[in-house]
Amino acid sequence: MGGTEHLTVQREGATLVLTLNRPEAKNALSLPMLVGLYDGWLEADEDDAVRSVVLTGSGGAFCAGMDLKALAGRGMEGEQYRDRLKADPDLHWKAMLRHHRPRKPVIAAVEGYCVAGGTEILQGTDIRVAGESATFGLFEVKRGLFPIGGSTVRLQRQIPRTHALEMLLTGRPYSAREAAGIGLIGHVVPDGAALAKALEIAELINTCGPLAVEAVKASVYGSAEMTETDGLAAELERGWPIFDTADAKEGARAFAEKRPPVYKRA
Repeated sequence: MGGTEHLTVQREGATLVLTLNRPEAKNALSLPMLVGLYDGWLEADEDDAVRSVVLTGSGGAFCAGMDLKALAGRGMEGEQYRDRLKADPDLHWKAMLRHHRPRKPVIAAVEGYCVAGGTEILQGTDIRVAGESATFGLFEVKRGLFPIGGSTVRLQRQIPRTHALEMLLTGRPYSAREAAGIGLIGHVVPDGAALAKALEIAELINTCGPLAVEAVKASVYGSAEMTETDGLAAELERGWPIFDTADAKEGARAFAEKRPPVYKRA
């Protein structure tokens, strides 16, 4: 497993847990964190033993946005990673899920601040859980900046446009309950319980057929901008082959035999 000084990687069964680990800066994005994140997404994609990913933060915060000084690699922090960014100028966008979508489901476990770049990364995740004191928001316009991590495109596709525009144009904070009310997150749990809830959801995913799970995720995103007719046609093209897999046969046998299935991705 990889990781950097600002991004830890752990395994919880078939779940890869990526933890933003810069608590003294409320997990503001640094170059070491972005490198670790991108490497984590690649590890999840390439390791068939990983069935889901949980993204969370340390020290009671998720992510307070971008640290521009750290991203530039000035000073000791991040200096050793500058070659990675030079070799792949798109690395930071891939890390933030703007230009990369992992094959495996990604569940966000949010505590505390999830603002600016934090809310932008959140939009690249699939399922979202937050502690009741979590704070969300896109503060860029208040600072005379632009939320260039994808929010002007993605947010209106994930929540009603009137709410997306209010969040984008006012730069105000949103509570976890308000974020859930507009559909930005799916679960609000007691403070400190977001990671446990995310791992609970991940384990439910992990017990399902991995080929089916990946195909379903790909179909949902792949058909999002299609007409219904084209989307249904694409669904058949992607979904029918799943019925011929060993996973599908194992699922049917396990159901008939009233036992948990044992999937092998075949």
